[in-house]
Amino acid sequence: MELNKVKIAMVHEWLLSYAGSEQVTSAMLHTFPQAKLYSVVDFLTDEQRNHFLGKQATTTFIQKLPKAKILYQKYLPLMPLAIEQLDLSDANLIISSSHSVAKGVISGPDQLHISYVHSPVRYAWDLQHQYLKVSGLNKGVKGWLAKWFLHKIRIWDCRTSNGVDHFIANSQYIARRIKKVYGRDADVIYPPVEVDDFDVISEKQDYYFTASRMVPYKKMDLIVEAFSSMPDKKLIVIGDGPEMNKIKSKAANNVMLMGYQPFSVLKEHMQNAKAFVFAAEEDFGIIPVEAQACGTPVIAFAKGGVLETVVSDDYNEPTGLFFDEQTVEALCNAVCKFEQTAKLFTPQACRKNAEKFSRSRFDNEFKAYVEDKWESFRAQCQIKR
Repeated sequence: MELNKVKIAMVHEWLLSYAGSEQVTSAMLHTFPQAKLYSVVDFLTDEQRNHFLGKQATTTFIQKLPKAKILYQKYLPLMPLAIEQLDLSDANLIISSSHSVAKGVISGPDQLHISYVHSPVRYAWDLQHQYLKVSGLNKGVKGWLAKWFLHKIRIWDCRTSNGVDHFIANSQYIARRIKKVYGRDADVIYPPVEVDDFDVISEKQDYYFTASRMVPYKKMDLIVEAFSSMPDKKLIVIGDGPEMNKIKSKAANNVMLMGYQPFSVLKEHMQNAKAFVFAAEEDFGIIPVEAQACGTPVIAFAKGGVLETVVSDDYNEPTGLFFDEQTVEALCNAVCKFEQTAKLFTPQACRKNAEKFSRSRFDNEFKAYVEDKWESFRAQCQIKR
């Protein structure tokens, strides 16, 4: 049976925006356009839905709960139950895009389940203590309830890993996390980055740039605080979120907070910046690759997927440099080092490195991977008479 005739179920976590994991699912869906789309909730706008071939996802009961569009994360305790209620029994092939519960769909022995994992449930495993502390749930009755719930999530997360035939990780970093958590090997296919949406500008302007959602683990407050302590260096920040007021309070006159901006504005500032600053521990991190696609070098925290996407100044044709601690002092030292070694980082090297993560590369690798696993699965399922 050729794959274009196979019934495919495409499972995503929740559809509310078009960010990193949604870009991956969109690329998967364009590779296999016959797939039926499933999600815990689907509140996409018409414009966002165009990225998913106009498809409306089959959703769970959480879709109809009060204020689910805004409070969907409050319903996290119900999501394992919800995802298991999706009926995928008609599908021959299941492809899940998972960073929380999507891989937990129920499948049978005659169905092949391939799960592209952005991360095992972040807040339940090695990042648990960090999330509890940031959320103010590291003590008290609410804290104990949260810890008990995360304990249950870990049990469920491990159990449902048995329903996955093949894991794909979005980086070697996440492949190691999958091995640690599930005891399973994972193949690595880096996410698609739309490098062709960006143009290289060689003549950079005299400012640094960062962009992200204003949420705790992105460490935008750290970046703003660091540059506020370096008044001779200009920083432009694009992004919005719950930590905006906190970050505003730390911004000096040399830091420009622009809030949310359309892609055209973000692109313009990224292309003209002397360097892009990135302080988060990310599973992969698409935006540092986008920066390099503009010919803009990256100053990044040395942990997570960014170690696989940025070539450090220890190598030929470097595209950025790293700092080892998420502290103001470490970032300030890295910026000073960058200014002393700026001539090492060429726009051409940055662009060349970014092209390794292109959308066309992902499309080819993912299609070939699924076809190979499907052929092997078919051969195993054939019954000799």
